[in-house]
Amino acid sequence: MGKVMVIGAGGVGSVVVHKMASLPEVFTEILLASRTKSKCDAIAARIGKNRVQTAQIDADNVPDLKKLIKSCRPDIVVNVALPYQDLHIMDACLAEGVSYLDTANYEPLEEAKFEYSWQWAYRDRYDKAGITAILGCGFDPGVTSVYTAYAARHHFDEIHYLDIVDCNAGDHGKPFATNFNPEINIREVTQKGKYWENGKWIYTKPHEIHKPLNYPDIGPKESYLIYHEELESLVKNFPTIKRARFWMTFSQEYLTHLRVIQNIGMAGIEPVMFDGREIIPIQFLKAVLPDPGELGENYKGQTSIGCRIKGIKAGKEHTYYIYNNCSHEAAFRETGAQGVSYTTGVPAAIGAMMYLKGIWKKPGVFNVEEFDPDPFMEQLNLLGLPWHELHDLELEL
Repeated sequence: MGKVMVIGAGGVGSVVVHKMASLPEVFTEILLASRTKSKCDAIAARIGKNRVQTAQIDADNVPDLKKLIKSCRPDIVVNVALPYQDLHIMDACLAEGVSYLDTANYEPLEEAKFEYSWQWAYRDRYDKAGITAILGCGFDPGVTSVYTAYAARHHFDEIHYLDIVDCNAGDHGKPFATNFNPEINIREVTQKGKYWENGKWIYTKPHEIHKPLNYPDIGPKESYLIYHEELESLVKNFPTIKRARFWMTFSQEYLTHLRVIQNIGMAGIEPVMFDGREIIPIQFLKAVLPDPGELGENYKGQTSIGCRIKGIKAGKEHTYYIYNNCSHEAAFRETGAQGVSYTTGVPAAIGAMMYLKGIWKKPGVFNVEEFDPDPFMEQLNLLGLPWHELHDLELEL
């Protein structure tokens, strides 16, 4: 059906190409490219049957990206590299007339700032070029946004309150490790909290607001209000929302390590001099922390991510909870990756499928909730991320 180029060979990239390779009727050709080609080769070897071709690419180098896209001629480029590289890859896709998909919004290298304005600015250019950009097609953002669109279509006339809840109840056996790129993870969870209420953004100190929430098959876990990028697009695309928040669980051990990292300056993104040359502290920290892509073998437990929604249907108040629980062990058995990589990679593969089938294909730049949610939701059930619904219950929030 179509040819795809995947950029990024970490845990998420591994899951993406594993899923794509299992669907030859959709993904007829797959090219996996990364700064380190040996990582791509290792993934391709695990999949076997010559299903995945590989290439070396520096995603910060737009001329080289353009050359690779020109030689490959994919139908769509799936970006699971670093968020700093989103605009470079979007530029190359625009120049070569190829559609684009990512799992996380752009953030500048020099500032921990998360917003869609930079990517939304490409709308007119992508529209005029007749190509599609699909933004935020992981789990959160991604599936959580599709859940919201699905709820708005089938269960609500108006959504008033939205709480996205993200629990990782797994144990990887390490004193401290991050579940995806440490540099991105630490920048994300140490920023100020932010949520939407009554038409404006409310800011909080990092981890200032927290409470225990109950997660299906897991039980109560302390959950912390943080900012997450899908809130920005969801309150824009669903203007009846009065309040939108994002909650994530952290263990006390994790938070203690995080505070130490911050207190000694290792979370810094400004260069410092070491041994006669400049280094970025958080990048050095990344080099010595466990590789998230290698956590899967000993990871036990599960994740639970979903949306808790309150609104109006047929004039009556209604509550709704839609979620997925993902086993780290099952994810590893299937793909060799842990559950956080799995829950991000599977939706990216489904999003590319939606594009190749012509279901999510129109000129411009779009967040996933702007497309038809139903066929995507169907594929979640078929490809390893089944969802569950609870109606008219106490949401705890």
